[in-house]
Amino acid sequence: MLLFRRTRVRRNDSEICNNEVDEEFLRHHQQYGVAINMTAFVLLLALLTAFPPLATDMYLPAIPLLVEVWNQPLSIVNLTLVLFFVTYCVSLLIYGPLSDRFGRKPPLISGLLLFILASLLCAFSGSISMLIGARILQGMGAGAASAISLAMARDKLESGIRERVLSQVSVIMAIAPMVSPMIGSIILEYTSWPWIFICQGIMGGIALLGVVKTPETHPGREAEGASLHIQRYVRVLGNYRLMGVVACNAAIALPLFAFIASSSFIYISTFQMSETLFAVFFGANACCFMAGAMTCMRFGKKIGTLRMITAGYTGVVLGGLLMFAGILGGPWQFAIPMGMITFSLGLSRPPSNNLALEQVSQDAGTASSTMVFSYFICGALAMLAVSLDWSDKIDFTAILATSSGLFSLLLWLILKNHLWLTAK
Repeated sequence: MLLFRRTRVRRNDSEICNNEVDEEFLRHHQQYGVAINMTAFVLLLALLTAFPPLATDMYLPAIPLLVEVWNQPLSIVNLTLVLFFVTYCVSLLIYGPLSDRFGRKPPLISGLLLFILASLLCAFSGSISMLIGARILQGMGAGAASAISLAMARDKLESGIRERVLSQVSVIMAIAPMVSPMIGSIILEYTSWPWIFICQGIMGGIALLGVVKTPETHPGREAEGASLHIQRYVRVLGNYRLMGVVACNAAIALPLFAFIASSSFIYISTFQMSETLFAVFFGANACCFMAGAMTCMRFGKKIGTLRMITAGYTGVVLGGLLMFAGILGGPWQFAIPMGMITFSLGLSRPPSNNLALEQVSQDAGTASSTMVFSYFICGALAMLAVSLDWSDKIDFTAILATSSGLFSLLLWLILKNHLWLTAK
């Protein structure tokens, strides 16, 4: 409520009325301004981290159409996905050191401009070869968003606040794989496939505007040679605390990527689901991840970071064992254990990401790039592995979840007493 104090000053027998803004009003609006800035920052981080699913899942409904339009085999059209992913992973290792050297904003703005340009090139592609080339450039641009967003969170936020913010980001990010295919389908229904990439370019423009308006979180360093970039990676890779947490995070995500690659085959081919029902089951998994992240955000401080990560890793193991036991019938044999696994991932990922960043006092950009690269490159290996000719992909996913969960849990139990923890 707007409060004023009216004071009267008598001068030359006349009264002058001056309005003084109440100090409580000023404090209220300063806090309100901080809240608005924090909300904008969280939304920006969520958009930046959601670039991979938005740039890939939105495009999935158009693949069968492009196979027909350009009369190309699916294996060739799928190169637009595979090579996007490869260049995305490689670019992660480049943007991190660049952001440590030049500050976060210059390489991030450059990457977003490249993403916008590549999106327009995708939209105006007249052949599959041109689209593949444009998607390679798009992957290089998208890497900047993922690599630098975590480093920005590390720069700007204190440990306790950062863990809550990363939980909020995970909740928002979980929505992306739920809505992206739906958005792509709607675009195809009312327009044509190039508009998918135009919409991606608009998304990049919104992110660019947000980055431009966000203050620099890291001023950068003096000019340095390539040898110092190598030294930075040597320091990061030699940080056993950081790399231990990174290894846990990368391994624990293997069943999630195996699910993404195999779910359509399992649900549609094995259980004879319709595409619509498959979308419901697939979206339910994203809801489980979001529920885990919301649980972390709501009860994280009460439960504690270490116990929450332990619970998450244990949940993945139990989900894998439940899936392998096969005591549930029909599609629930796959859906319920997978929901348990993704809930556990949503519970453990925000605090473990935050804890990994706690282990570095410098080179946060390089550390962030290493984290995201390890996560996605292990995910790519899981997708490749589950695509092989296994007699039962459900059993393979169950074994993968159990073994990767046990690896992460055992490594975590050994590592957790040696980590740097910041008082909250």
